[in-house]
Amino acid sequence: MAETIDEIHYDYEEEGTLVRKQLDKQVLSKGAWSTIMFLFQELDRKTETWKPPKVAIVRYQKANGVFRQKSSFKITNAKQAGQVTEVLNTWFQDGGKGLDIPEDA
Repeated sequence: MAETIDEIHYDYEEEGTLVRKQLDKQVLSKGAWSTIMFLFQELDRKTETWKPPKVAIVRYQKANGVFRQKSSFKITNAKQAGQVTEVLNTWFQDGGKGLDIPEDA
């Protein structure tokens, strides 16, 4: 278990074989509830090659001195990443709906 944000990683091994490797990590928020976005690849076990990159946005809660994963969302392909980006840009750029709502609402 990780005690600090820096210790959190997204690599995963099964029976000594790396089956998910972290390519990059961006911390979106820090605190008792922290959010981290990971760029990663998964191993295709049949071909022993790495699949195209995916993104995971993971929420962690720190309790009793360690961070524990509480929830996650995966963006599984480039098309989906583009769709998410497009919606966020629509909502938060130049008068989008996300800008019209007061922060304290």
